[in-house]
Amino acid sequence: MNKVEKPKGQSLKFFKNVKTEMKKVVWPTKKELVSATGVVIFTCIVFSIGIWVLDSIFNGALKAVLSINL
Repeated sequence: MNKVEKPKGQSLKFFKNVKTEMKKVVWPTKKELVSATGVVIFTCIVFSIGIWVLDSIFNGALKAVLSINL
């Protein structure tokens, strides 16, 4: 098997590139972060309730079709 050898400076170059790219990141403000978090939590709650309603409907239909109690 042939081993692929990395040049010795590759790791150092990678971390320098990571540092350079991290300087370009635009971090959200506290207000933006709180707002986005609120939207995510609200969306999760709405979808959870929707899935629960659909599950209850399908469960009721399954009980009616099979005449069983779960």
